[in-house]
Amino acid sequence: MSAEAPLSPEEATRFAANAEAIIDNVAGFIQGKREVISLAVTCLLAEGHLLLEDVPGVGKTSLARSIAATLGMSWHRIQFTPDLLPSDVTGVSIFHQGSGTFEFHPGPVFAHVVLADEINRASPRTQSALLEVMEERTVTVDGVTHQVPRPFLVLATQNPIEMDGTFPLPEAQLDRFLMSVSIGYPDLESEVQVLANSHRGLSIDELTAVGSADDVRRMVALARSVHVDHAVMEYVVRLVSATRTTPGVRLGASPRGSVGLLRAAQVAAAMTGRTYVSPVDVQRLAVPVLAHRLVLADVEADAGVRAQAIEQVVAGVPVG
Repeated sequence: MSAEAPLSPEEATRFAANAEAIIDNVAGFIQGKREVISLAVTCLLAEGHLLLEDVPGVGKTSLARSIAATLGMSWHRIQFTPDLLPSDVTGVSIFHQGSGTFEFHPGPVFAHVVLADEINRASPRTQSALLEVMEERTVTVDGVTHQVPRPFLVLATQNPIEMDGTFPLPEAQLDRFLMSVSIGYPDLESEVQVLANSHRGLSIDELTAVGSADDVRRMVALARSVHVDHAVMEYVVRLVSATRTTPGVRLGASPRGSVGLLRAAQVAAAMTGRTYVSPVDVQRLAVPVLAHRLVLADVEADAGVRAQAIEQVVAGVPVG
C-alpha cells in the first residue's frame, strides 16, 4: 500500500495482532518487562533507535537478541571500548593484489539489530561513526556508499552509575535516539521465573520466530499511514515547545523530538488497533521520547529528574 493511503480498520486489527505476537514472544523470555519490550518494538516500527540507560545484568543484551530472534533477523553486538576505531564498527576496504581491486569487508553494524554496548566508553570519533550510520542508514568507505539492512535498529547501552573513563554522549547525539528507557530490576515473581528458566537451560536460541524482516517493513509502512489530525499535531508541538520554557530546563527538545513523538504515536495507535492517533498515545510516549533530550540547569540531575520535568509539561499543557 502507498504511504498516502489511510490505514483501514482491518489493517489496524492485523497490525495490533502482529505486534502483540511479537511482544508476547519476547516477553516469554524476558520476564516482567512487557512495557519496556512494547517500547522497544514501537521504536523498531517507528524506524528509530533506543538508548538503554541501566546497570549491568538486567537483560539489555537479551532484549536485543530476543527481538532479532523473534523476527528472524540478524543481530550483532559491539562492545565499545576506548581503543575501538570507527572502522571496527563500520568496516574497511582491503586491497587484493591478485585482482588489483579493493574489497569492502562489512563491520558489525551491518545487521538488522545492533547492540552498541557501553557506547559511552568509546571515543567521540567512534561514537560519531555509529551515530552517522543510525541517521543515514548507510556507510561510506573510500567514496563508496553501502546500505545497512532494513529494518535497522540500534540499541545502545550506558551505565548511568559508573562514569569514570567515559565519554558522555553530547546533546546533539542523544537527540538521534528516538527513545531512552531503563529496564530496571525485575520483581520477585519475575526474577524467580528467570532462575527457573536458567535452571531448565532455556536459551534465546530456542525462541521461535513469529515474523520476518519483510513483515517489519510492511508494518513500518502501515504505521506511517495512521491518521493524524491537525489538532493532534498542534498538541505535539505545544508539548515540545513547553519543554523549552520549563523552569530548571536549560535546553528543551528540538523539532526532531516533535517528529519522533508523532512517529512513535502513530505506531502506538496501530498497536492498539486504531486507525488514528489520540492525545493519549502522545502522552504515554512523552517521557521515553522527550526526557533524554532535555538539558537541565542542574548538571547533576539524573534521568528521573528529566522524566519528572516531562510529566509536569504533560500535566500543564491542555489537550485542546
